[in-house]
Amino acid sequence: MRVHLCAVGRLRAGPERDLIDDYLTRFDRTGRGLGLGPARVHEVEDKKGGGMAAEGALLARAVPDGAMTCVLDERGTRMSSPEFAQMLGDWRDQGRGDLAFVIGGADGIDPALRMRADASLSLGRMVWPHMLVRVMLAEQLYRAASILAGSPYHRA
Repeated sequence: MRVHLCAVGRLRAGPERDLIDDYLTRFDRTGRGLGLGPARVHEVEDKKGGGMAAEGALLARAVPDGAMTCVLDERGTRMSSPEFAQMLGDWRDQGRGDLAFVIGGADGIDPALRMRADASLSLGRMVWPHMLVRVMLAEQLYRAASILAGSPYHRA
C-alpha cells in the first residue's frame, strides 16, 4: 500500500525536512516487506490566497485517484500507536493500493474535503503547526511499521 502525505506549504531544507526524510526512509525500509510503502510527500501551495477552499481543492487534486483519504484534524479519532498500526495493517489487508494522509494549512482542512474523507485522525487535543504534523505523522508511520514487524522500536 503506497502512502501519500498531501500537505499545504513547501517545506524548505532544515531540521523538519531532515526528520521527515529520515522517518520516511525508515518507514520505506521497514514497511517494504510488510506491503507498506513507499511513502511520498505531495506539497501544494495556494499562491492566489484563496484560503481554505482553494487549499482544499489543491489537496484534493494531490490525492491519487482511488486512494483512501485520511485527514489530520483535531476533531479526528485519537488513538494509540498500536491502534494506529492496526488500522494501517487493516487497510493494507483490505487491498487498499493507495492511502493519502491530508494535512491542511494554518487554518486547517476545508470542511468540504474533511466531509469527503474516509477517515479523520487527531494527533491529540492540542493544535500543532502543520509543518510539525508532517514530522509527527512520518514518525508514527515508521513506528506503526515497526510495531507490525515486531521490532523493538516501540517499547510500550
